[in-house]
Amino acid sequence: IPSDIKDSFWFTKVKDGEPVDLKTDSEYSDRVGYDCYGTSCYLSITDVRESDSAEYKFRFRTNKPGEKYTGSPGVTLSVTDSGLQVHVRRSDSTWLELTCHSSCVLSDRAEYYWYKNEENIETGSSLLVSSGSTDRYSCNLRGSSGKRSPAVYGPQRPSVSVSPSAEMLEGDSVTLTCSTDANPAANYTWYKEDGTSDPRLLSEEPQLVFSSIQSSDSGNYSCTAENQLGRKTSDFISIDVKSVGRTTRIIHITRWTLVSVMLILLPVFCLWTRKKKAVSSTTEPHESREAVEMDLHPEYEDLSDMAAQREDPEEQEDQV
Repeated sequence: IPSDIKDSFWFTKVKDGEPVDLKTDSEYSDRVGYDCYGTSCYLSITDVRESDSAEYKFRFRTNKPGEKYTGSPGVTLSVTDSGLQVHVRRSDSTWLELTCHSSCVLSDRAEYYWYKNEENIETGSSLLVSSGSTDRYSCNLRGSSGKRSPAVYGPQRPSVSVSPSAEMLEGDSVTLTCSTDANPAANYTWYKEDGTSDPRLLSEEPQLVFSSIQSSDSGNYSCTAENQLGRKTSDFISIDVKSVGRTTRIIHITRWTLVSVMLILLPVFCLWTRKKKAVSSTTEPHESREAVEMDLHPEYEDLSDMAAQREDPEEQEDQV
């Protein structure tokens, strides 16, 4: 650096008209360094983050009062997500090779960290693990605070659900669902135990669907979940389908038909009841008004009674 230069620094922000030295910027605390050789000055940033994307400019001041210069345009730095992914390859029947890949173009000197269940275990672009492991493995670039790769892991023991879970009758629609947690996503296979040494393969889908189940479908079922890292089989689930005759089937259908009809008619009945109450409320005021008018003239009723009592003796004398 020429002897007449007082100081120099790099900046991205300007505050109150003055550039802010990166070394005093809290966002770059202990992550930047300056190196000057001859007439060239360099900026180094460690633990690079996406938030570091900006235009960086160089600034220097000389010993002469008011003499300061800024390099323009600056250098634009664009930081993107490394896009790390773990690729799985079977090495042999016992071992799997995990390789860390980035969607970015990296230098040959790039180093990777490997994590097993969140614990840093090794460095290198690849890692050997035993087949069938249920541990979670992920990777990251050394010196990066960016996101790690999504963890890869074998399937847990799958669970089986049955819908509907109530009593099953011949002709019902029944669905068995197999599910587990795994990455990469697991592939599923359904089996039925039929008394032979090996269960019979039924389907290679997550769901086993019986559109019209029969009593012959009764038995023990299990499913297997498998990805590149391992394979797990569920416990057996027992299915018992009740055989029904023609009469029982008619009763069964009639019962559900009646329930459906009641569900349809219930809103109509409620609406009719509500309208009936509304009509009754409009007629009650007329009836009460007539009753009030009658109550307002009770003396007329008394006079009529008195007149009737006076006429009675005369009628009796005439009869005599």
